[in-house]
Amino acid sequence: MKRFGRGFVLKSHTEEKFVQTILYFAHHTQALGKIKLFKLLFLLDFEHFRQTGRSVTGMEYRAWRMGPVPAELVQQWDQPDDALRSAIKIVPEQIINYWRDRVVPLQPFDARHFSKREMRLMESIASEYRDTLSEGMIDVTHAENGAWCKTWREGEGNDQVIDYRLAISADAPDRDAVLASAALYEGLAAARTH
Repeated sequence: MKRFGRGFVLKSHTEEKFVQTILYFAHHTQALGKIKLFKLLFLLDFEHFRQTGRSVTGMEYRAWRMGPVPAELVQQWDQPDDALRSAIKIVPEQIINYWRDRVVPLQPFDARHFSKREMRLMESIASEYRDTLSEGMIDVTHAENGAWCKTWREGEGNDQVIDYRLAISADAPDRDAVLASAALYEGLAAARTH
């Protein structure tokens, strides 16, 4: 077990889900580098939270200039733990005048850790951004009034945690129900760690 996100202690299932999500995108998208992976994970987690009140991976995201960054994955990028190292290989490759850290899957994807909704969202996001380079995703992850933008605030929020609740617009008809679900989930997660 290890620390993850908001102080949660990861159980092996959650850690496996985190690794399997990365494997899914590595198998189902092209030109998957570090920045594109970060953006795909952010889109998945925040959209799932918007719909259900919980993220898929449980990761905490921070507002950096380049966009939303999954804190746990940044910490592991240069020195991945055993689970991540056995699942993917990070291969530096030169693209004209810059270098990209390409994510290469070393294992097949295992869907048994995911709900039908989570699978549909991963499939949808992977399909939509399959051939898109990270630069083509900036408008989506940096959207005005989006979660990153509300946290970043022209640099004032640099390195601050992006609150998942910012994924739900103030006028969303199901806002109260989703936030109630989020509170219940957080309560259950907190109870499990005690």
